[in-house]
Amino acid sequence: MTIVIYIISGLFILLTVALMFGYRRTQHAGLFLMAIVYGASAALALWKMHWWPLAAGFALVWIMRLLGMEPPIAGDERGGMRTEAGQNSEEKNKT
Repeated sequence: MTIVIYIISGLFILLTVALMFGYRRTQHAGLFLMAIVYGASAALALWKMHWWPLAAGFALVWIMRLLGMEPPIAGDERGGMRTEAGQNSEEKNKT
């Protein structure tokens, strides 16, 4: 179980670094908060050598995403599913 904790904590640290780069580009506070949660849960899991901080951090980040702290997709004002051509399904039906 120890190796699994090391692997998942390493992935969380990579997510932390990626989210911090995204925060540096966009200055979106949600990215910063999600990076802090991922990093703190990885550090706590490595310190305590237990799995529950990883599960708690993952759950907290998903709650933050559900609350709208994830930045919007560029050029997607209305949302909806994208087709292969990059258009919304409603836009494709208009043409």
